[in-house]
Amino acid sequence: MTNDPFAPLIGQQQAIELLTQAVKQNRVAPAYLFVGPDGVGRSLAARCFIELLFSHDVETKLSASLHNRLLQGNHPDVLWVEPTYQYQGQRLTAKEAAEKGVKRKAPPVIRLEQIRQITEFLGRPPLEASRNVVVLEQAETMAEAAANALLKTLEEPGKATLILIAPTPDAVLPTLVSRCQRIPFYRLDGESLAKVLTQSGHGEVLQNQALLSIAAGSPGSAIASYEQLQAIPPELLEAVKKAPASYRQALELAKAIDKDLDTEAQLWLVDYLQQFYWHKWYRLSIIQQLEKARKSLLCYAQPRLVWECTLLSLYQQCQ
Repeated sequence: MTNDPFAPLIGQQQAIELLTQAVKQNRVAPAYLFVGPDGVGRSLAARCFIELLFSHDVETKLSASLHNRLLQGNHPDVLWVEPTYQYQGQRLTAKEAAEKGVKRKAPPVIRLEQIRQITEFLGRPPLEASRNVVVLEQAETMAEAAANALLKTLEEPGKATLILIAPTPDAVLPTLVSRCQRIPFYRLDGESLAKVLTQSGHGEVLQNQALLSIAAGSPGSAIASYEQLQAIPPELLEAVKKAPASYRQALELAKAIDKDLDTEAQLWLVDYLQQFYWHKWYRLSIIQQLEKARKSLLCYAQPRLVWECTLLSLYQQCQ
């Protein structure tokens, strides 16, 4: 394997330099805030940084074993925290909820109980490395009680480093931000985006202009959009790519969307259709109508009714 843990991270040279120098100069901060858009490598950077930290220890040598353990999430000195849903007395991550087929109405959050778990984890000394490391994905989802509890931990982290991942500093409690060293992440340029997609086996995404527009320089968003696109029934996808030919067809299509797609998928479909229709017709009124649909769906309006209004409007505008 390569001797550079950051080799898989593309297009984030500033972040790599800041983190590498911190380790080389033995000036690792107690807490970091990785800020930037979703899907540009913040979580990957956290994993690479931990690998560099642990491989820099006298007791630990950079090896395929360390790399694989971090990749699989089973290193005893690393705690990775994700937002969760509360379901039948259990906390489920978004992935676990999807696997169980749990219907999700509200977004997942980082809960107070999870912050208590962090406190308990940091209450013991590291077992193999020179420090414990905690990573909080989507730190912006912490409720105020959870954020205040985390603040106490940040004030006395002990032999530990915490990494908070969020889209912007404004999305996190200011008192937390003030205790973290900020590491910025940026959207990728076209060349870097293409490189990531090609290397990850998603080169076909480069042929879909609507997906690239949705991604806006985020490989993770591009891949997630591609996977979402594959999950939509092909006949439904082909139907929504065209303007309805009649009132009846508009109503039937709205019924099919409501039946086949959950709210999350419908919101994604709005994004996709905005990009697809713009490149097809270049009509602002259609994009605005879809934006109204998004706001209505986010306000928990009846999805079938939202799509009926949207598709009837589309039929009228394309006559």
